[in-house]
Amino acid sequence: MFAYFPTNYVWNLSLNIALNTGGHFAEVMKICEPLLAVSEQGDDAGTEEFFRSWTGFADKLVARAEAAREAGNTLSAGDMYHRASVYYLTAERMQSRHYEPRWEAYRKGIEAFHKGVQLGERNCEIVEIPYEDTSLPGYFVKAEPVDGRPAPVMVAYNGLDSMKEMIYGSGVATELARRGISTLIVDHPGSGEALRLRGLTGYHDSERWSGPVIDYLEARGDIDPDRIGVMAWSLGGYYAPRAAAFEKRFKLCVAWGANYNWGELQKRRLAREGDRPVPHYWDHVQWVFGKDSLEEFMNFAPNMSLVGVVEKIEVPFLVTHGEEDTQIPLEYAHAQYEAAVNSPRRELKFFTSEEGGSMHASADNMAVATSFISDWIHSVLIESKTQA
Repeated sequence: MFAYFPTNYVWNLSLNIALNTGGHFAEVMKICEPLLAVSEQGDDAGTEEFFRSWTGFADKLVARAEAAREAGNTLSAGDMYHRASVYYLTAERMQSRHYEPRWEAYRKGIEAFHKGVQLGERNCEIVEIPYEDTSLPGYFVKAEPVDGRPAPVMVAYNGLDSMKEMIYGSGVATELARRGISTLIVDHPGSGEALRLRGLTGYHDSERWSGPVIDYLEARGDIDPDRIGVMAWSLGGYYAPRAAAFEKRFKLCVAWGANYNWGELQKRRLAREGDRPVPHYWDHVQWVFGKDSLEEFMNFAPNMSLVGVVEKIEVPFLVTHGEEDTQIPLEYAHAQYEAAVNSPRRELKFFTSEEGGSMHASADNMAVATSFISDWIHSVLIESKTQA
């Protein structure tokens, strides 16, 4: 992973995610240069300075995008709006929920993303998925040439602190579209817009929101209801297998990071073992899952385990993991794979430091992971059906 900040893993993780989800290297370096000294004060210290540098550049980029738009250069404007969205959301993601300016940054980030989609003529439909008495926001990326026939589709979920814009920016949906597979990217309860703007906190049984997601897909006329898969990264390495185990309409599962026993991992983190993804970590997890205290969260956390669950997966199952992942132990990847005894086709893939994608959720080089994962999904949802 590109370690611009010598002593600050959390800031480096954010920097790398930004570079892998649509940010430009020269712009990111300009943003980070004034932060180098303050980064040495620790993960939590200086996060407001981090925020101001990223949002300040994003504001300037939006101004340039608006000028390009007024000049009639809409495609260029769309590209600038998209990069500005990356920078706003990078800044917002790192802040405490009690830091008031984060909410305006999030609003700006979503607005810039939507303008980037519209003006940039991107393959990205903004959708709402009916859910209980509200809805879940999502992006639908359509499969490329399918001759009018319904296409297979992958549902993509977030992790603990990511959002649908990051998944879109990773390029995985674009890679799948090139292979004739659509993607529905969802901000599920506890993540992204569902948490921030709709107050939908997370829970352990991801099949609860997966059912309505599949209902929505089955009502569309452009997808094949017999070829719906699910994938997710980071904490989604728990959510996706859990969903596939209990929502039997899923025909494939990909865990992009083997989060086999996240509840146990919280005990390790409390004992200061392992890296955290964001500053203000313990307040963040309480917010995500709607818990009022650390004690209440720690009592809930053991529910987030795939022990005794992975055995219920009865569809093709891919587990990927970075060999240098410092957030999720490698032992979880082996345990998750070995427990999937009822999967008719299971595979465990470790991304190495030599090939890239070896850090947490392949944050160092997502292109390596998106290509491998997309090829594997294609081999299951399209090649295997063609050969049948």
